[in-house]
Amino acid sequence: MTRKFITRILITFFALTLLPGMATAQAAKTTASSTATTAKADLLDINSATKDQLQALPGIGPAYSQKIIDGRPYARKDELTRKKIIPQATYDKIKDQIIAKQK
Repeated sequence: MTRKFITRILITFFALTLLPGMATAQAAKTTASSTATTAKADLLDINSATKDQLQALPGIGPAYSQKIIDGRPYARKDELTRKKIIPQATYDKIKDQIIAKQK
């Protein structure tokens, strides 16, 4: 076998075995980053949300939504429990759906 022939075999092997896996990994990275961006955009800002928007969160009814509004502004979303606005169990249900943006 010639050196040129062996080189072609190695290149073909590399192209058929390693490159598809690399493309899949890159696609997974792209999907993960776009999902994170979308998820961040879907977060509800507790400093500007309306009463109806707050009530759409699990465990938040008219009384809690009004307490959240009355306690504004929040520097951090965990202030909802530190200021005793909502119980920890309710916060645990909504913590991944909310954010406290600063002006």
